[in-house]
Amino acid sequence: MRLSTDPLKTQKVYLVLRDRIVAGELEPDARLPGEPKLAGEFDVSRVTIRRALARLAEEGMIERRAGSGTFVTRQPAKVRALITDVANVFTGLITMGRTTNVRLISFEYIKPPEPVRVALGLKSGEVVQRSVRVRLVDDQPFSYLTAHVPGRIGSVYSESDLAKMPLLELMERSGLKTEFARQDISAVLAGPEVSEALDVDTGAPLVSLTRVVYGPNSEGMEHLHALYHPERFTMQMELVRDGEIGSRQWRPSPATARPVRRTTPRKRS
Repeated sequence: MRLSTDPLKTQKVYLVLRDRIVAGELEPDARLPGEPKLAGEFDVSRVTIRRALARLAEEGMIERRAGSGTFVTRQPAKVRALITDVANVFTGLITMGRTTNVRLISFEYIKPPEPVRVALGLKSGEVVQRSVRVRLVDDQPFSYLTAHVPGRIGSVYSESDLAKMPLLELMERSGLKTEFARQDISAVLAGPEVSEALDVDTGAPLVSLTRVVYGPNSEGMEHLHALYHPERFTMQMELVRDGEIGSRQWRPSPATARPVRRTTPRKRS
């Protein structure tokens, strides 16, 4: 019997068993196979199986009953996932802000990074308000938000306001009008600071969203970089199939789609 264990193998066993529980393949009160059988299935040592099971037990997904074995809990610990419509940008963001809690980590005025300055169409020398927030649902962190706002816009609300209300709502409450946005969605790996804030392992995959919000005349109003816990946040969009036979394509549903707008700031006269 092998006595050594490999963290990568432990992670693999943990993820496979966790997925089986979440997907319902292992129902509540189902008894898991014993350690020798699991070790044989995954071709790993019993030490590796024991460590993977310990992680599942810490998350409340399984419990060990003396003399009986290991069982899936009746109600596996699962944080409610936030669902937002990709197309309906602003309504979804404001609603999310009203139904979740926020922890403000930092608030300052700085010289913007060059990509942010260009995206917002700022002149050289203009400052931005930079804030970092963590949003929570059911007291569990699900997003890490870094926002840059032109200093003249950030001055309409205070640090305490930002700790209580969604940024877009603060802007619109002050009479500022948002018109359209551009957003890019990808995947990244969590760095040490973000992993601690979102309670994930360093190097864990995260959903990454970068959004630039524009007002009248394509004026840059906000640059947001959001990192989401993939198990606690879902993005969705309603699609319809249209076009001529042989060239049909999926398009956003008319009920949720936004008109296509310019995504680069116009040159100011």
